[in-house]
Amino acid sequence: MADSTSAAKIRVRKSADRGHARHGWLDSRHTFSFAEYYDPAHMGFRSLRVINQDRVVPGAGFPTHPHRDMEIFSYVLEGALQHEDSLGNGRVLAPGEIQLMSAGRGVTHSEFNPSREHGLHFLQIWILPERAGLEPSYTEWKPRAELADARKVLLISPDGRDASATIHQDAFVYRVRLAAGETVEHELAPGRGAWLQLIRGRARIGNAGLEPSVELEPGDGASIETPGKLAIRAAGALGALGALGALGALGAPGALEALLFDLR
Repeated sequence: MADSTSAAKIRVRKSADRGHARHGWLDSRHTFSFAEYYDPAHMGFRSLRVINQDRVVPGAGFPTHPHRDMEIFSYVLEGALQHEDSLGNGRVLAPGEIQLMSAGRGVTHSEFNPSREHGLHFLQIWILPERAGLEPSYTEWKPRAELADARKVLLISPDGRDASATIHQDAFVYRVRLAAGETVEHELAPGRGAWLQLIRGRARIGNAGLEPSVELEPGDGASIETPGKLAIRAAGALGALGALGALGALGAPGALEALLFDLR
């Protein structure tokens, strides 16, 4: 992955440099190569293959289509997401909720904006599975009231610990939410890599002074593979994902929301 900062180990993928596709009903920003957007310098990070920021107009969506051998999850930011699949699942997800589908040997599904008035804004994320040919499955994660103000919450894990959704990969995905000036830390073990995808606010990320810290804006991503303590600080107020949306549910100026991936 190309390095867009002066820091040797913390690499930043700027929001403005992402791929961009417009299809009338869909406006999509691609952190990594996807569909007709191809950049050999940005093919993914470890098992993380796709991060798409999607906006869908009212009443539109992705019609039924197939997938196989991929762990696919959606994180709803604004609006509602209606999901149906060939496993018999049918759900409407609200902001802050996650659906995770293991495509395995093969599955079909659709994703729509059920509202006739309001747009849908969500992240679509693909992670490579531990092996091909798995049994297809579906799981969800919904926020619990007692964790609403938690700085770091586990959303996805390989073993479903702490009521997280289960993924078929050595991957842990956390939701990070910070008020202005707050900091959260994450211990990165040797042999692993971390990716931070900033959704709202402005972040400063560093690792105990081993490399210069860097500042991120909405829509930016950052990767690091140096083991040790990773610190994420809410550094200021901005909108959501590259000034493409309002502060939404977080509301307070300076509030930060991000997804943190810890990957083998």
